[in-house]
Amino acid sequence: MSEVEIASGATRINKPARSAKPSPTIYDIGKVAGVNPSTVSRALSKPGRVSVKTRKLVEDAAAQLGYQVNPFARALPTGRTSTLGLIVADITNPIYLDIVRGTESTALGQDYTLMLADSAETTQTELTAARRMMPFVDGLILVSPCMDDTRIHELAGEKPLVVINREVNDVTCVVPEVNKGIGEAIRSLVVNGHRKIGYVAGPPQSWMSKRHWDGVQAACDWSKLESVRLESDRPTVDGGRRVAREVVSSGATAVLTYNDILAIGLMQELQAASVVVPDEISIVGFDDMFGADFTTPPLTTVRSPMLTCGKEAARLVLNLLNGEVHSTPILHVDTELVLRGSSGRLSSGRLLT
Repeated sequence: MSEVEIASGATRINKPARSAKPSPTIYDIGKVAGVNPSTVSRALSKPGRVSVKTRKLVEDAAAQLGYQVNPFARALPTGRTSTLGLIVADITNPIYLDIVRGTESTALGQDYTLMLADSAETTQTELTAARRMMPFVDGLILVSPCMDDTRIHELAGEKPLVVINREVNDVTCVVPEVNKGIGEAIRSLVVNGHRKIGYVAGPPQSWMSKRHWDGVQAACDWSKLESVRLESDRPTVDGGRRVAREVVSSGATAVLTYNDILAIGLMQELQAASVVVPDEISIVGFDDMFGADFTTPPLTTVRSPMLTCGKEAARLVLNLLNGEVHSTPILHVDTELVLRGSSGRLSSGRLLT
């Protein structure tokens, strides 16, 4: 019989909704496998408590019926959701793809699911995402977080937490060792005749941008080069384009940038203004993101092993979940220079003495 709904004085006849096929339950699995529902529950949640033969019967029956384990239902008795949270600073930046891939591959290997969020490089969005994730994840990974140390410590006090691309006291972190790659980049520029090096910085709140600048200054001081810091309004292609005039005005003949995307925007704008790269200005990016070698000329960059960072961060947070205490809370991974066509010998007309 149809339902009748009275609304605003009018009578509307609603057809009954077509019911979806109900999801199978542990009772359905028990009938197919020929075991009690309690045995099904143990086989699915604590397989070590049943025999191999019984577990196989239950798993085959579950597969036959299309049964899917609900991690949040499982969390009620165990307190675990088998889910890790990952918050990245900017999901549109290709460099974070490797972090996601690395984190997910390690998580899947331990039968964990990955929950992903984008902070859009804003503190409030980042904190909101973390707070919303917390009830549904067993552990959290923050990539290039912009929130302050106090907030990070608060989150780490609630759930196991690992940070990538930043050092936070008393928190487990995975950090690229930028000085190695930056040192290689500066030495290559010295050999090619450059004497004044610019650094195009990232967001003011970026811990890694500050670390890059420290590395550039130290390497330039060691090689007796002049260094100059240039600010970008955003670490994007447009940000790179907008800083091009300042780069030329600075007198720097070589520039390192906070990331590859800035470098690509800078190179595009310089080329549009008939500045020849690398004859007049050499450009070195940072990260070696996917597509860095698609430019003309291909981009020289400092490779940061983000795939490794993602794998290690997931491994470390899972270790924390198992009660392991890390003797060295900061894990450093090496960076290296990747030489391509955007850096090279300064043309004789611009050699500085």
